Amino acid sequence: MNSFGHLFRVTTFGESHGPAIGCVIDGCPPGIAITPEEFANDLSRRATGKTRHTSARNEADAVEILSGVYEGMTTGTPIALLIRNTDARSKDYANIARQFRPGHADYTYWQKYGIRDPRGGGRSSARETTMRVAAAVIARKWLGERGVHVRGHLAQIGDVVPVGHDWSVVEGNPFFWPHAAQVPELEAYMDALRKSGDSVGAKVVVEADGVPPGWGEPIYGKLDGELAAAMMSINAVKGVEIGDGFASVAQRGTEHRDAMSPNGFASNHAGGILGGISTGQTVRVAVAFKPTSSLRLPAESIDVDGNVIEVVTTGRHDPCVGIRATPICEAMLALVLIDQALRHRAQCGDVGPVQPRI
Repeated sequence: MNSFGHLFRVTTFGESHGPAIGCVIDGCPPGIAITPEEFANDLSRRATGKTRHTSARNEADAVEILSGVYEGMTTGTPIALLIRNTDARSKDYANIARQFRPGHADYTYWQKYGIRDPRGGGRSSARETTMRVAAAVIARKWLGERGVHVRGHLAQIGDVVPVGHDWSVVEGNPFFWPHAAQVPELEAYMDALRKSGDSVGAKVVVEADGVPPGWGEPIYGKLDGELAAAMMSINAVKGVEIGDGFASVAQRGTEHRDAMSPNGFASNHAGGILGGISTGQTVRVAVAFKPTSSLRLPAESIDVDGNVIEVVTTGRHDPCVGIRATPICEAMLALVLIDQALRHRAQCGDVGPVQPRI
């Protein structure tokens, strides 16, 4: 499947080193003002080549709007977006065209299709996430006009965690890190890691404020279930937590349950979702990324003929993919929310939340 969503449906296409990547957005509400320039900020936040701590690949990521927008407004018809690849270096992958890199999708793609595009990972490359971020620019604008705002930050790199939290500094450093005083430490940490040739994982936290109660469906369309699926669809993701997540295991019920009063909830251990439906609190999701598998350090593997080989991955790669994952996780949160909002509106119309009898 290359399509995501029900009413707000995004289909992406293209490969890492193909001529272009793109997406088609079907079901977008009409009347949203959008221009090609509005995609630049979020795409730049996701892009590589901006600092020494990410891959050196430097794409222009200029969006071409091919359909669905007339005189700067969405028309309700399918929106086609295209980004041309301008900095692919396919020769870096010539030596591994018939090899399976450990920790990659090379082996599984080969087993499934009997053929694969080895250039930069082809369809399995994180390059594909560029179009998710592009589609979410439109989603975030629609949500923002309704008071719903999505933001995120990096919450862990390897064994380093923030010792403080200030949202105002997140966008001012290359790590989306919420504690400015730690940035020099992270710079040194990543420099040493890059020199060693190894990699580490990371954790990203994203949240949405202003989500009204009632979004989500009770059983098979649960808001938290679809958020988990959305985040797991991102390359290198190996874990998703809603609210307190796995920390809930060690909590007592008296601690974890979010007590209620006429003034609202006393806490938000549930991450803003109960029974698969939003509570009106902040929706909070944490996402775990594995260490990058593209390493210049040799590792044993096999080739397509089953021969034992030693694999060394050359080219341009991230020592920690999580560094630029915050905008991607934000995008998936926004895409789930707009789809759930449209589905809620389709079923319940203008019916607002029922006020409890106190």
